[in-house]
Amino acid sequence: MVSGAWRYTDPMRRADRLFQIILHLGRGRVMTAHRMAEELEVSKRTIYRDIADLMASGAPIDGEAGVGYRLRPGYQVPPLMFDTDELEALTFGASMVRAWADDALARAAERVLAKVDAVLPQPLRSSLSKETLLAPDCFVPSSTVRGMTELRRAIDQRLMARLEYRREDGEFSRRVIWPLGLIFWGTKWSLGAWCELRSEFRSFRLDRIHSLELLPSQFPDVPGRRFKDYVDLASND
Repeated sequence: MVSGAWRYTDPMRRADRLFQIILHLGRGRVMTAHRMAEELEVSKRTIYRDIADLMASGAPIDGEAGVGYRLRPGYQVPPLMFDTDELEALTFGASMVRAWADDALARAAERVLAKVDAVLPQPLRSSLSKETLLAPDCFVPSSTVRGMTELRRAIDQRLMARLEYRREDGEFSRRVIWPLGLIFWGTKWSLGAWCELRSEFRSFRLDRIHSLELLPSQFPDVPGRRFKDYVDLASND
């Protein structure tokens, strides 16, 4: 008799594992066998054997044991197939985007679902449309995503921005910033930015931004002033 504290889980089918390896290698970066073994919960020996079999079958994989592997540039990963949990994650994710992001991202989420629906076999389409996990938008104030569309454009194009911001004490401040990235905290969005006034990283809640103007000037890509640096600094505080 199996104790209730233990549950037997079928190992990943080899065909599924080979496909997952192709997906990992198709992300444009070198992956080590150790990293893939950890993520797929198998031994490195299994990964080496699977890589060898994939290469023998014609998969354009470059690399070697002890160094890492990647797919040659230009190789197109085959169309994806989803299981029911993955489809539920997609629909719930789209529901959250509709509720908590700007209109442009909400429309993009709908387009993603439409594209997935167009290629799904009929038996799985009910999983995509059932929506038994929802994130209602009826209680989300419009100020939650104030300026989000413009800020996403500024982040993508590295455009400086001038904003008027209401601080926690109610006072207003004006400053020029480098918009670096957006962070969702569950009920609020904040902008991580480099502040020219203070010459340091600053966080700005979107619902406290009173006015926003994107400037034609681009900010430079400076080591130490990137979004990753902002996140690392915030994580160490």
